[in-house]
Amino acid sequence: MLELRAITAGYDRHTPVVLDASLTVEPGEAVGLLGPSGCGKSTLARVAALLHRPDSGTVVLDGTPVRHWRHRAPREQRTAFGVVFQQPRLSADPRLSLEDLIAEPLRATGRRDAVAERVSELAATVGLTLDLLGRRPHEVSDGQLQRACLARALVLRPRWLICDEMTAMLDASTTAALVTAVEEYRRSIGAGLLAVGHDRALLNRWCDRTLHWETLRGEPS
Repeated sequence: MLELRAITAGYDRHTPVVLDASLTVEPGEAVGLLGPSGCGKSTLARVAALLHRPDSGTVVLDGTPVRHWRHRAPREQRTAFGVVFQQPRLSADPRLSLEDLIAEPLRATGRRDAVAERVSELAATVGLTLDLLGRRPHEVSDGQLQRACLARALVLRPRWLICDEMTAMLDASTTAALVTAVEEYRRSIGAGLLAVGHDRALLNRWCDRTLHWETLRGEPS
């Protein structure tokens, strides 16, 4: 289980953007987090993915309180999460081909022998044709780049997925394809999902339950 207990977080201790927020995600469960732009959803998502240390509160992963964030977190905790952000061009190294972008986590964790097979497998999963893998981010569309970013998030077979406005910049057909890819992956390994967004209809269709931002404060879900 992924638990966020009374999380307060921000980028300046005097002005937190998340205040006393709590939620839980069970293994295999899809939870939507609905709220307006600028309310703090993305900051809470980064805390959940161990990318941002909260000012107070506790993140509990499979019964164990998290003590460290980012590169200081133990590998087994870091690699338990796959994250897809809203703006693929800000989260992709422009120097890398899509193939290298997808393979980056494998190489960083010393799994170089699995690169070719895993990248080919995931390209098919997210709907990338093989001819696109040699291109760099500026040579592909936003939708194609977001497909590669999703493949990168899945490459280490994470048990938890954090999708932060993953489809906000995409057309309807690409949105449907990426949501389908996430759901097929979740069904295959029983991964939990926290999907952050402001599209109520999409979250309600996608998730087992949807939490409204204003209800999180001080109330474990």
